Parts: sequence; structure tokens; C-alpha cells
Amino acid sequence: MKRHFPFAVLATAALLTIAGCGTQVVNPVSGRTERSAMSLQQEVAAGREAHQGVLKEYAVVDDARLQAYVTALGNKLAAQSHRAELEWHFTVLDSPEVNAFALPGGYVYVTRGILAYMENEADLAGVMGHEIGHVTARHGAQRATRQQNAGIGVLAATVLGAVLESRGVGGATDIAGQLSQNAAAGYIASYSREQELQADQLGAEYLARNRYDPRHMVDVIQVLKDQEQFAADQARAQGRQPQTGNNWLASHPSNEQRLQRIRDEASQLTAGQAVDENRAAFLQAIEGMVFGDSPAQGLVRGQQFLHPDLDFALTAPAGWAIQNGNDAVTVMSPQRDAALILQPVPAKAGNSHDEILRNLGAEQGRTDAKTINGLKATHFTGVRRNAQGQRGNAELTLVTSSKGAVYALIYAAKDGQALQARREGLTQAEGSFRGLNADDRKQARPWKIALRPYPAGGFAEMAKSSVLTEAQLKLLNGRYGGEAPPKPGERVKTVVAAP
Repeated sequence: MKRHFPFAVLATAALLTIAGCGTQVVNPVSGRTERSAMSLQQEVAAGREAHQGVLKEYAVVDDARLQAYVTALGNKLAAQSHRAELEWHFTVLDSPEVNAFALPGGYVYVTRGILAYMENEADLAGVMGHEIGHVTARHGAQRATRQQNAGIGVLAATVLGAVLESRGVGGATDIAGQLSQNAAAGYIASYSREQELQADQLGAEYLARNRYDPRHMVDVIQVLKDQEQFAADQARAQGRQPQTGNNWLASHPSNEQRLQRIRDEASQLTAGQAVDENRAAFLQAIEGMVFGDSPAQGLVRGQQFLHPDLDFALTAPAGWAIQNGNDAVTVMSPQRDAALILQPVPAKAGNSHDEILRNLGAEQGRTDAKTINGLKATHFTGVRRNAQGQRGNAELTLVTSSKGAVYALIYAAKDGQALQARREGLTQAEGSFRGLNADDRKQARPWKIALRPYPAGGFAEMAKSSVLTEAQLKLLNGRYGGEAPPKPGERVKTVVAAP
């Protein structure tokens, strides 16, 4: 289980807690004096505080060599930035998300998920240069100032609380409500179009200052476009409507716009710069890195969710999707209007299922003892009171795993009608909860990045010995958009199951 609360909201809340009446600060990039909710010292303090929140939500990759490589690259870029005097911190997060972000004051994060899709050191430098640009241009402080001016500091905290509460053990959760809360959270925390474009420009500038070809910023944006296209193609193949930008992400510049702007910027910076990709060093750094979910987080393998460390598995019905989170696993209906949410129950909640139900606020209703694949379970249907004292209908099952941990399997739906319409799938998913069997453990081997010479048969041939499909291998190696294939014998990335 590896779910993250919308981190940007956490960072925003941290920033707003120290925002005062404002001060005049010289922006290191523009050289202009601007009113800011934070002084330079407060900015560093805010980043330091929010960094602790990041480490609580994300694990750090347990690979000292990879961390050292990314830190060295980050320090190299930061030394040529507009704020070289900052004490910079670069962290590789143990997450399959294709993501990178930064906090004020010099804290920059990249996930192993985004590392997997980079082609060389210059591409990674483009990602990190963009995030360094957010810091050097004080975009976080500008965002806090904008929110202070709008008087929405209280709203940020309110949205954060709403998101956390929406993930609590509850009744028939309104899925649409959860989505709207997350959209609101993202809107509060989003950078403006111009801030994103400025970070692109600064990333290109920092590449050039470090003798990387700034046109690698174009490659980075193309990776984002390919990810979007792959997700859209997969959705269509599964009969789903591709997601559109009608949420807070729509406020960001389109990738087409970003591509054109960064092409123009790179063309002005290229002259006289030596091209230095450092592809071999980059590939050596990521070889053996876990790809996708890790055993410590639980793994999604097709319709199976497998957690070897906690010794339990769950199977999603055909057509249903599994979403792996930090403290919840969600099995979502094809219509996305109902889900079974699996959450661990804290040990302090009680020693028996009856005591746990009482402490979770279960009131009048029906309680039925049963077993699920030989494991003790208790099903509850009735009324539950949440932490705020509000009452609502609830349906959930408590089950004790082979290791003695108790999990709640919560029935959630958009409304009562959706709950009844999807009940068969919900009960089927619930009934699949089990301790891992021999086949489960075989599937639960981690997937890792491996390097192979590109064969004459292309990615189709590589797919025969990989856990990824031909299309996924093209995406992994930057060829999904129809780019020319690698040369035969060139080292390329594949993903294989660990022995």
C-alpha cells in the first residue's frame, strides 16, 4: 500500500502557517523587488519543515549509489543557478509515480518512476533544472503570497482536512466528492502557467551553463507527452474514455505550448555549447533499480494485489482496477462509481473485532461473524459516527490476516444505487482476501531495470523476455512517439522479474 495525500496541499499549508503581513524581497532571477509573504530566511525554514512531511509520506530509495549520483548532479546544476548559496538537498523517492517536485529553500525530489523514463543524464538534468528553477525564482513564496492576498490560507487547511477525512474508515463514500476535493486541493497548490514556463526556461539555462545541450528540455517535455498518449491509448483499448484536462491540471500550460516555448529558448542557448549526454553513467546508475511497485509497498500484478511483507493478497474482478496507495488499496469499478477500499486498522483500535467496530464509531446495525479463506472476519452493515460526530450509513468487513493484523474492507460508492449495482463485484473482491499462496509469491517478485543490447527483432523480440509489452518498452526507451529505433547492439532498458 502506497498512497500519498496531495503533497502540494501539505506544502502549501506549511507555507501559509508562517506567512505574515509580507516583506520586500529581491527576486534572485529577475533582480526586481517584490512583496512576499516570506523572507528568504522564512522560505528556507518552510522548506525544512515541509521536508519532514515529505519523508513521512514517501520512503527514500534504499540505494546509496543512486542517491549519491542524483545528489552530485543536483549540486552541479545548483552551483550554476541563481541561488548557488543555498544549502541544496536532493532526494530520490521510492515511488513509481512519474514525478518530480521542489520545496522552497532548496529541497528537490525526483521519483524512481521518473528516473526510469529518462534516457540519459542530460534528460535528468533537465527535470532537475526545471525544479531548481522553481526554487531560484521563488515560485513557492510567490504562490504563498498570492494565496495570502486571496485570503485562502484557511481554505488550504480545510481542504487538507477534508482529503484526510475522505480516506478515513467510513460508510458509502461519495467517490465524486473525493475527486472534487482533490481537484480543489490541486487548484490551491498549482503553479501558474507563466511560472511553469519560466521554470522550463531556467532549466534550459542551467543545462547550458553546465555544458549540456539545452534541447534536452524538449526531450523531457516529450516524455510527458508520450506518457499522456500512452495512457490515452490504453484507456481506449480498455473501452474507457481518456482523461481530459478539466481539472486543476488544465491551468498548466499545455505540453504543446511548452514544447514550442522551450524549442525557441533552446535555439538561443545552443550556440557554442558542447553536447554532453553522459548516457553511460546514467544507465549505470539506474541499472537494477526497482521498476513499478516494490514488495515493501505491495505490488499490482494484473488483477492481483500482492503484499509479500504483510502476507495477504486480493483479486480484482474482471474489468475492475486496482489503485495501490500508501495506507489504502482501492479496487475500483469500471464505471468508477464504487470501490472496495482496504485499509489497515491501527492496533490501538482494539483487541477484538467488536471492540474495533465500537471504536470506529459503528452504532446500530447488523454484525455477522464469518471466515474469508480461513481467516476470521466480521461484516458490519449499519450506522457509523465519524470523528466529527456525524452519522451515516456504513458497510465494511474486518478481517484478521495470517500475521494477526486487522484490515477493514470498506464498501464505498457514489450513492446507494451504485452500491447495489456493483455489490456483486464488491463482494467478489472482498471474498478474494487471502494469505499468499505459492503462485502469489512467484508473481510477487520485484521488477527491476536491466540493460540489454537492442536485438535485430526490435522491441517485439525484447518483449519476449521482459515483463513489459512491446508498447511499454518503446515508452520506457523514448520511442513511443514513433522516433527512430535504437541501433542494433545499442544498450537499451528493459524490465525483468528478479530471480
